[in-house]
Amino acid sequence: MNGKEWQGRRSVMNMISAGRKTWCQRIKAAAIILEGVILLMAAFLLWENTAGTGGKTVTATSDGTIRWVDFNVSYEALCKAYEGDVDTYGSEMHIDWIDLLSYVAAKNGGEFGATAVSELNEAAEKVKNKELTFDEAAEKLKYFSYYKEAYSAVLGGLVGEYEIQESEGGPYVKKYGLKAFSPIAKGFPYSDYDDFGVSRSYGYKRQHLGHDMMGQIGTPVICIETGYVEALGWNQYGGWRIGIRSFDKKRYYYYAHLRKNYPFQSNLKEGSAVQAGDVIGYMGRTGYSSKENTNNIEESHLHFGLELVFDESQKESDHEIWINCYELVKFLQKNQCETIKVDGTKEWRRVYQTKDIPHT
Repeated sequence: MNGKEWQGRRSVMNMISAGRKTWCQRIKAAAIILEGVILLMAAFLLWENTAGTGGKTVTATSDGTIRWVDFNVSYEALCKAYEGDVDTYGSEMHIDWIDLLSYVAAKNGGEFGATAVSELNEAAEKVKNKELTFDEAAEKLKYFSYYKEAYSAVLGGLVGEYEIQESEGGPYVKKYGLKAFSPIAKGFPYSDYDDFGVSRSYGYKRQHLGHDMMGQIGTPVICIETGYVEALGWNQYGGWRIGIRSFDKKRYYYYAHLRKNYPFQSNLKEGSAVQAGDVIGYMGRTGYSSKENTNNIEESHLHFGLELVFDESQKESDHEIWINCYELVKFLQKNQCETIKVDGTKEWRRVYQTKDIPHT
């Protein structure tokens, strides 16, 4: 092969190589563009699903059942919404506190920041002036219905009509307001902080899905809401514990680490009906042991948890919904149950009885 032929062949090979290189570059560029389009579509779908929810995905099953709830309502917002409800009760424009909270949540993605109280005030005034109805809000705000269902599950049994004795053994007086109670009896000190989600390592690494209230061994533990005893006995994580289910089955209240040797009120058993304000057990430090009746918790405290149940398949599963109830517990301090010691026993009992009035 002479020099000219060699140069000609090399020229052709270079052209082919260049063509292949250009083709590969085009394919690569097209792949990058396609990837960008896919990412943009994913971002749009995520925005669609989280707009109005503070960037958190509103998750539900195919039949619409809620799979998770971020309960971020502040103590101040709970107080303001409750005040608006009670102040307008019996009037033409009664403002349901759950509707009011759901409205502000739907506007702010479930977050209750510095302006939440003023927004609640503004919304309440609009309702009073007939400038706003929550039926209209449900149509205009995409996630109003979601927050209404979620917050109804959290707060649904806490406010309403009830009857209470104003003197021990005296007649019952009908009232409207907070009929749920703090989990700690009146006059018994405790300390707490927002510890929801912090790390736990006993047994396996996991998050703390409850709220710890540190206090003295033997402190009476109070039933928050009327319901029935669903669980009673020993659990290696919670020690002696009680699980109480609301009658509408939406809320499961979990009280754990109860006192060694005498954890529960003596009349309780699984299936027992319990009234809001009843003494159900006593603070201790049991748990973290497969051996029953063992004190392996360093500091005596009540572990209080609140699980929401939208479908029975969520109970005892990998899809349990536990909420941060720190702000809620602060709110429930508005109603602490007064108790007295039962002579000759290790038990305490409530002083004033209450009765629920069923909602119609």
